Amino acid sequence: MNASDLLVKALENEGVEVIYGVPGEENLDFLEALRQSHIELILTRHEQGAAFMAATYGRLTGKPGVCLATLGPGATNLVTGAAYAQLGAFPMVMITGQKPIKASKQGQFQIVDVVEMMRPLTKYTRQIVNVTLIPSTVREAFRLSQEERPGAVHLELPEDIAREPVDKTTTPVFQISRNRRPCAAERLVVQAADMIRAAEYPLLLIGAGANRNRVRSALRRFVEETGIYFFNTQMGKGVVDENSPQCLGTAALSDNDYIHCAIERADLVINVGHDVVEKPPFFMEHGGKQVIHVNFSSASVDNVYFPQLSVVGDIADSMSRMTIEVGRLEKDQSAFRQVKESLDIHLRELADDPSFPVKPQRLVADVRRVMPHNGVIALDNGVYKIWFARNYPALEPNTVLLDNALASMGAGLPSAMEVARLYPDRRVMAICGDGGLMMNSQELETARRLGLNLVVLVLNDGSYGMIRWKQYAMGFEDFGLQFGNPDFVLHARSYGIGGHRVEKAEDFAPLLEQCFTAGGVHLIDLPVDYSENNRVLIDELRHKVCRI
Repeated sequence: MNASDLLVKALENEGVEVIYGVPGEENLDFLEALRQSHIELILTRHEQGAAFMAATYGRLTGKPGVCLATLGPGATNLVTGAAYAQLGAFPMVMITGQKPIKASKQGQFQIVDVVEMMRPLTKYTRQIVNVTLIPSTVREAFRLSQEERPGAVHLELPEDIAREPVDKTTTPVFQISRNRRPCAAERLVVQAADMIRAAEYPLLLIGAGANRNRVRSALRRFVEETGIYFFNTQMGKGVVDENSPQCLGTAALSDNDYIHCAIERADLVINVGHDVVEKPPFFMEHGGKQVIHVNFSSASVDNVYFPQLSVVGDIADSMSRMTIEVGRLEKDQSAFRQVKESLDIHLRELADDPSFPVKPQRLVADVRRVMPHNGVIALDNGVYKIWFARNYPALEPNTVLLDNALASMGAGLPSAMEVARLYPDRRVMAICGDGGLMMNSQELETARRLGLNLVVLVLNDGSYGMIRWKQYAMGFEDFGLQFGNPDFVLHARSYGIGGHRVEKAEDFAPLLEQCFTAGGVHLIDLPVDYSENNRVLIDELRHKVCRI
């Protein structure tokens, strides 16, 4: 047995089922060990696609996803994926190769200090130099990747170390211990409950850190039994069913939306799972509203976020105890009901608009009509992400996958591919702008090769729409953000998948249904009218009136 065999055994011990990647010359010993393992290798067309798939595996399962690349350009291509996992709190392990470190005849060819490059982007990065330490190094990497706050870790296996023999006395695996997180002090839970009961307009905010299995159940009980109104951050969507009569929606904009009318009225915000990577949906002022911070760790010191009380510990335990302490809230919540009524009317506007190119409101409404409760949409990054965050109710956890942390273009397609691979019987859709799709469109071949059932929706406006929208909001001239596109139908068919183009608004939903029914991979080219970005998200919201 050599070091590569030992590394694969350590990965098997961690329960690794699949590795995504693009191997290189320096990975060949590891690749041979992998060939003899039960771990599946998924070959992607770019290392970035491998990293996005691995991070999505981690996001959905809670177990670290693993991706593989070679040295130099292979490793540098993982950088965006590392930042995506680290900022998004998705557990992921990256393994890269390197030239021999004891003796090399190739000078500095392709040599980059990958370990140092990964240091600011990961929780842990190590070069493996001692074969006997491989099991403990792997165990430490997986432990750190998975523990709160989850994130990316990196291991580098040099080519000469990879083929070194393993001493027979080396322990091949380490026992995995599963420790429960510490619980918050009882006095803090009681104090939080007292503050909630004393508040006139308490409001619950659900953030990204609340999207954990046990936390979701505890939060649902808290909402149902107390009767409190709640809203989500973008990455908190679906933790509690957004069809709930107490749901005020998603804070998709930083300010000046209908939901901010409720936030302004609230005198207490219970912020569960706050994550500093997401834009704060409200700004605290000294002497203003009270804030309770409920999380696995204490709040970072910030000039706009300084909670008066921090309930730090296992969130599920904290919320379960708080539910008992608070009981049913008997409060006048008519102000929040008025906000919800106004917002519901606003969100129904143009849901059946027949004009073409399709308006965002009709687009979102049609997707919601076709997707079942457990259907999953994976959004790339563009202005459509705001429309889906505001207008598309998530009915179950992890059915709206969006990235409001790194907010990288190019992630939507690989993320949707991993969802479709994990859940072959569910309807899965990648929703991408024409700019974002072309950053990783080569993975369409990977999707076809894997035999996935997946619909890829391309929103075609021939520009970087999010930046054009910001350009308009800042009063600049429309300049420098438009481009040409390939024929997306022919592009799709060249990969051996279905290619379709929508030419009338009323044809879109039936085409979606047809593609899902047929199975396999389908790409739909949908022209979109983004003039609504300026009319609604800037001009109309600027002049709205908070009717409370």
